[in-house]
Amino acid sequence: MRKRRRVCESNEHDLAETDVSRISRKRKLSPDGGTVREKKKRVVEKKTPDASGDDPRVDLETKYWVMGQLGGGGCGTVFAGYRKADMFPVAIKHITRKNLFCNPVCLNGKMLPTEQGCVGLPEKEPPVRGSQPSSGSATAGYRSAKYSPGEWFSNYHSILQQAGTDRLQARSVQRESRSLHQDTESATLHTQAEGTRLLGERLQDLHHWRSELQRHIEHLQADNQSLVAVKTRLEKALDATETPYVISTDNLTCRTRRLGPDLVRDSVEEQLLKEVDLIRSVQALLKRTTAQVVTQIKRNREAKQTLELDWSDKYEAYNLDDHCGRYSNMSADTKHHPSSATVQDQVCNHAAWSKFTQDNLSKALQEEQASSSLRKLVERVLLDTTEDLRVQCSTVDRAFSQRCVELNEAKTQLEMKLAEVLEQIGAQERNIVALQQAIHNKEAPLRVAQSRLYVRSLRPHMELCRDEPQLSLEGEARQIDATVASLHQQLSEARGSLSQLEESRMALEKDVNCKTHSLFIERDKCMTQRKRYPTVSTLSGY
Repeated sequence: MRKRRRVCESNEHDLAETDVSRISRKRKLSPDGGTVREKKKRVVEKKTPDASGDDPRVDLETKYWVMGQLGGGGCGTVFAGYRKADMFPVAIKHITRKNLFCNPVCLNGKMLPTEQGCVGLPEKEPPVRGSQPSSGSATAGYRSAKYSPGEWFSNYHSILQQAGTDRLQARSVQRESRSLHQDTESATLHTQAEGTRLLGERLQDLHHWRSELQRHIEHLQADNQSLVAVKTRLEKALDATETPYVISTDNLTCRTRRLGPDLVRDSVEEQLLKEVDLIRSVQALLKRTTAQVVTQIKRNREAKQTLELDWSDKYEAYNLDDHCGRYSNMSADTKHHPSSATVQDQVCNHAAWSKFTQDNLSKALQEEQASSSLRKLVERVLLDTTEDLRVQCSTVDRAFSQRCVELNEAKTQLEMKLAEVLEQIGAQERNIVALQQAIHNKEAPLRVAQSRLYVRSLRPHMELCRDEPQLSLEGEARQIDATVASLHQQLSEARGSLSQLEESRMALEKDVNCKTHSLFIERDKCMTQRKRYPTVSTLSGY
């Protein structure tokens, strides 16, 4: 929709006024030094098409810069702007054609602004002050932005609709209140009778559980006395395992002193490590079994104490529930306790209460059965641990014996191989001497051949030719050089072989010493110490 634009210009020193009928005045100096009082001007210019049919939008954009929006209402929108001629700040109001309720007025041949046409006020002729532009009077007495008839009808219709909704809701609340009063009265009487009946059933349950608790308390007292004698034997068996542990760890420490090549993880070391792990596991088992016996005694006492506390609680609860069952609406000692319902929400329900006592009785029964089976477990543990320790001890002894046999065989083979290497070293040394002599013997023929070639190279002119003697001498020199090179190569190989033989001899001698030292550790140190291993009766705790 095409819009009509109206431009409102105000002086940069003027103040905004909410009532257009009020006019502020300000004293201003005249050109001759005097002072005059001028009305605050508000220029309202209306852009209309001229006779040539130009677009007023183009005319507006030619004279003004339109900036951001300042506000809006039912009759239009106000934008900030500047006049391009002198950068004077102005307010530009955009009004749509549908919001123009009056046509522009022509007075004395001059078109009035739309606002002045709407209110029926003619534009005042401003006093001429030099070259200052004319200004029109502001719109007086009426708002330029009012509600439309559609908005007025929508407002009071929404009020009527909200009032009808509130009235229907109030009637619904009244009906629900009457129904709730009747229902709660009968429900309260029924609930009270049901509560009295349930209290009677609760008293019967309490009496039954009290009898069961008393019976299991007596059984736990008898079972506790049978577990005290088992702990002493377990402690003696645990002390007896310290000797095998010391022997095994000392064997491992001694074997760490073996020399480099023999410092291997052989079957003896594996069996010793197994023995150490076995002893540790046996000690841990005995400690756990002893702890189980001690724990079982404590658990029997705790279960007995728990049953006694539960029995005491049920005795007190029986008295309280019996007192509650005697209450009625005519009782004089009843009072209001608003917080009692909140407390009841935080405690357990009936299923949890029954389960609590059943769990206590089940725990007591489990402790009775555990006390009976624990004594058998101790006997079986002592028998098994003793047998495992003796079997592992025999396995370690056999591994030591087998290792000593292997060391003896290895030492014998090394000594035999050492003798062969020594013999080969002597032969290789003799071979090196022979090669050196052969190389020395080739030096004289090589000097003769090279001297002949040198002397023949002194022949003059055409006599210096490659005749048969020259070719023979050159072949002889090449042959001797090749022979000497081959002898040197063979000599180098012989010396390398001799060096390797010497290294083998040293390695064999070193390995023989290692085997001798290992035999001393295995046979004289470890196997002698293992003769102090405890007997079966000692390991059994007697």
